[in-house]
Amino acid sequence: MASARALARLDALVWTLIFGGLFMVILGIASHDEAAIAGWSLSVLGGIATAAGVVLIFVRSRLPEAPAPGAQSPQRPPETKR
Repeated sequence: MASARALARLDALVWTLIFGGLFMVILGIASHDEAAIAGWSLSVLGGIATAAGVVLIFVRSRLPEAPAPGAQSPQRPPETKR
């Protein structure tokens, strides 16, 4: 079970990869005229980052979430026979 903190970090990483990758793709497309190799490199790296973010969304959906600490009923001591 993943902790809430680990899931929050994974969520932040996912969206950083997706939006950062899309931004790199746009920069790559915009710079194709000036520097073809740099433009293609940015586009490919941005596409890879975006794809990694999408894969991490799938991984995140498969991780079990730990129950909240207050959601569980307290443990009772075992009853003794009289």
